[in-house]
Amino acid sequence: MKLLVVTALALAVFVPTAPAQAAGAVPTKVGQCVSTTIKLKATRLEGVADSGDAVEYANGIFGISYEQEAGMVGAKAGDKVKLCLSSIPKDCPKGDDRGKTYKATDLRTHKSWDLPDAEHMCGGA
Repeated sequence: MKLLVVTALALAVFVPTAPAQAAGAVPTKVGQCVSTTIKLKATRLEGVADSGDAVEYANGIFGISYEQEAGMVGAKAGDKVKLCLSSIPKDCPKGDDRGKTYKATDLRTHKSWDLPDAEHMCGGA
């Protein structure tokens, strides 16, 4: 994980920097699921409790939200999850693969959440 410091606001922002090909299987087709674990669970903005949620899975996939996700309450690093690719955006600029959405189910808490892999869809900011 790399933190990007926004100097105007002096806040650290969760920014995924590793490619999704990190250790572990990655779902590539909608509906495909893999087993992985939560590597890191954090807030979207470091130190800002109500800034939303961020998660990094052991297989290199990230999830981020501007909201606090009810399904993530109680989830913690080390939890095993079933991670499924739920959508892939269409008509994206070449090389811009942001905006995939993943559904995660925590196998310890039995709660689920759906998160995109970036704060903006492909072609966005």
